[in-house]
Amino acid sequence: MTAQPRPAGTAIVLDGVSKRYGEVHALDNVSLTVGQGEFFGVLGPNGAGKTTLVEIVEGMRKADSGTVSVFGLSPWPRNTALLRRIGVQTQTSAFFTRLTAWEHLETVAALQGADRAAARYALDLVGLTDKERSRVDDLSGGQRQRLALATALVHQPDLIFLDEPTAALDPEARRSLWSVLRDLRGEGRTIVYTTHYLDEAEALCDRVAIIAGGRVVALDSPGALIRSMAAPARLLVPADRITVEQARAVEGAERVLLEGGEVVIETRHANRVLIELGALVDMDAIQTRTATLEDAYLRLTASPPPAAQDRAGAPAVGTEHGR
Repeated sequence: MTAQPRPAGTAIVLDGVSKRYGEVHALDNVSLTVGQGEFFGVLGPNGAGKTTLVEIVEGMRKADSGTVSVFGLSPWPRNTALLRRIGVQTQTSAFFTRLTAWEHLETVAALQGADRAAARYALDLVGLTDKERSRVDDLSGGQRQRLALATALVHQPDLIFLDEPTAALDPEARRSLWSVLRDLRGEGRTIVYTTHYLDEAEALCDRVAIIAGGRVVALDSPGALIRSMAAPARLLVPADRITVEQARAVEGAERVLLEGGEVVIETRHANRVLIELGALVDMDAIQTRTATLEDAYLRLTASPPPAAQDRAGAPAVGTEHGR
């Protein structure tokens, strides 16, 4: 699908929003703007305030202070004028479990004032056509996740809130859904997206807000956040191809480590070091790893997300961005 021009204007504006639960500051003076047609990620550790922020924007909770507007309207108290323009997918989405997938979507479409063609569009979009006659009770976790997304999309909303939409999907289905999400953005829809998959946020989001302790600690494009760290590249060479001593003698090598059978060379002059290494080992044996959004996240939150706790990731120097 050819991407359409992004609509002008803003979809969401938060100004000085705070929310407390007893002594806990769930949100502390949060200000941010989401443009119409933007794919906007909300990242942060469990308990950081992500869910509270999204529920306030959806009109599910009231902020203690500050202002919130969605398409120029206040979402609280529950604003019926916004309901047709908003779609919400959560990990605990409600279903008509005794109906088939098709009957469920047909019912939801009718409740939203949409026709059967809209239900068919949503079912096809998420790749559940072959399960349309299966009862919701009989769907797998990943299939229910896709049905939840279809339920959020059936009335073709302008603003879509997605909470971990790929959490229960296998890698192939996850990548397939990425394509669906890109198409939605290409149609000019605004997407607010929470995820613990940082590679996903890096691949999909125009900008991300990283939240920790109820505050926005970084707000920028994934690329800008990565560049702001000025983190060194890591060049990996099998330990049977080069010694640590040889690697340390390479001009431009700033730090050399031995990790899991690999000699790891950290450098901010990757091109120069690669040329030097090319005289010592076959270039095909060298792996190059640059900083990722996960590195920025780890640095800014000092806490790995649940999906990344078992993966290696070295924190790097980061820069806090203004709102």
